[in-house]
Order: sequence, then C-alpha cells, then structure tokens
Amino acid sequence: MLLRLCTLVLIACLSVPAVAGTTYKCTATNGKVVYQDRPCPAGQHQEALQLDESVPVTPPPPPAPPPVITPAEPPPPPVPFEPPVPLPVMYACQRATDGKTYLSEHGDPQPHQVPYGILGAGSLPLSQAYGPPNGAGASAPELNRGRVRPGMIANYYVWVQDQCRELTRDETCHALRDAFDENATKLRRAFKSDQPPLEKREEQLREQLRNC
Repeated sequence: MLLRLCTLVLIACLSVPAVAGTTYKCTATNGKVVYQDRPCPAGQHQEALQLDESVPVTPPPPPAPPPVITPAEPPPPPVPFEPPVPLPVMYACQRATDGKTYLSEHGDPQPHQVPYGILGAGSLPLSQAYGPPNGAGASAPELNRGRVRPGMIANYYVWVQDQCRELTRDETCHALRDAFDENATKLRRAFKSDQPPLEKREEQLREQLRNC
C-alpha cells in the first residue's frame, strides 16, 4: 500500500511541470509519506527536496560568419617625375649700329643693311653732294637739288651683323628674374582680355626659374 502511494505521488510530481523551489517529504509515524510545498507538521519526519526549474533549452547561436576581409586597395601609382624645364640658352648681343646690348635666344643674328653714316663714317662734303662739280654748293635745297643719285644711296649702305655671346648660368637666372618681374608688372596693368598670354609667359618663366 505504501509503495503504491509513493508511486502515485511520484507520477503526480512528474506529470506536473517542475517549478523552482523546495518540496518537503513528510513521513508520518505510521509510515505514510506525503510530499508538500510547506514544512511538515510536528511529529513527522521531514526531508527537504530541491526541485530544479525547467529552463527551456535555448539552442546555441549559430556560429558567426567569418569576417569579410576586404582586400586592401593597391597604392596609387607613383606620380611620374617631371623634370623641371631646363634653363633656356640666352645670349647677350651688341648692336652693330649703336653699341647697345640686348638679350636674344639666338646667338647668330642675321646681318642687315644700314646707312653708312649711321656707323659714324664720314659723309660727302656739301660741295660734292650739291651743286656742280668743284662748286661751292647751295645754301638751300630748294635752289639746287644736288647730284644725289640712286647709285650713291646704294654705295652708302653697308652690311652689318650684331655680335653675341652666350650668357653664363648666373647671368641667365638674373635675366629670367628680370623678365619675370617685367611680365608681372604688365600682367597687373593688362586688361582681362590681354592677360592669357601674359599668364602663360609667367608660368613658363616660373618653371624655368626652378633651376636657378
């Protein structure tokens, strides 16, 4: 009888969802066993039983996907080295007519004709340029036009050529700086429509001066 009662109590306990807490097993003096959720009455043997809480089994989370490794972007190609614009070859030239100097990019200026008198050579006396041969000449051209002939003009033009020498590196840099300053002054004073060629010249001079 007692075994049957214990079996029924166990079946009842198993059929009810387990809850968290303490269950007391009470055994009376006559051997009767009772399971209850409160302490046993006085005079009964008490045994406390701990019941575990039914915790729903949570499946483990799925494994995290492997991190996506983004391939590193290749470094940008190196900027090709652009060598600075080389210094131009410049020449200091001297005019054959008046001895003044000027700068040129050509060291071999073309020869040209100039009147012979510009070179400081002697000219015909008035008695030969005007009036009859061996005469005293005339005091006014309107009285006598003289004996000036085309042949005389041709004979008194001569060929001349300016003389040039190549500038040294320091002289070239100095000349480029002067040209840059002169161009900058023109650029400040120029109308907007006249600025593009001056701006282009400024950039050209700036690149050339990188070598100085």
